[in-house]
Amino acid sequence: MRFPLILVSPARAENIGAAARAMKTMGFSELRIVQSDAWRLPATRVVAHGAGEIVDNIQHYPSLAAALEDIDFSVATTARSRAKFRYYATPQQVENILREKQQWVSSMALVFGREDSGLTNEELAQVDLLTGIPMANDYPSLNLGQAVMVYCYQLSSLMQVAPTVSEQADSQQLSALRQRLMSLLARLNVADDAKLADWLQQRIGLLQQRDNAMLHRLLHDIEKKL
Repeated sequence: MRFPLILVSPARAENIGAAARAMKTMGFSELRIVQSDAWRLPATRVVAHGAGEIVDNIQHYPSLAAALEDIDFSVATTARSRAKFRYYATPQQVENILREKQQWVSSMALVFGREDSGLTNEELAQVDLLTGIPMANDYPSLNLGQAVMVYCYQLSSLMQVAPTVSEQADSQQLSALRQRLMSLLARLNVADDAKLADWLQQRIGLLQQRDNAMLHRLLHDIEKKL
């Protein structure tokens, strides 16, 4: 299963190198960078130390949307104060959710934001699940390299065993469900209800495969009735 890590507009080459080193240590191999050339600086490779192949194969994208285009399920890390969504999974909860998703999606991604400002609300709206690291104090917070290490360690077990994908699995179920729900809100003339739309967006990412399939059936019946 493909599982890239995505860094959005990282400013410091040292953080990118630290991220690559953490990835290599915990079994991750694909790093994507959005709107930043900092990874080209010598400090990236110096700090990466032993993870040169990850740096060599960094893929650069003009936007987060482009970096997620071929990804079936995505998770973004954020501080609670920076996002409008209400639900945040802990790293442990993320591991359990992704372990189930492994059975029916072919690619997943973990997204990290800018060192100083994180991800914008518009960027957070593009992912399927939000997560944050519980800390004893609001400050000091973890830097980018440390945050990557925490998640790589927590999720490393997902990279060690090849998942058994269900023969009936359809990796496009989630995106199709999201589109159908947003289309239904438009037909019901409630698409401008931001609270309802946000709630639906954040809960879709928590659905298991059977829940997803059953909701598709329900939407089909609703659409037919309309």
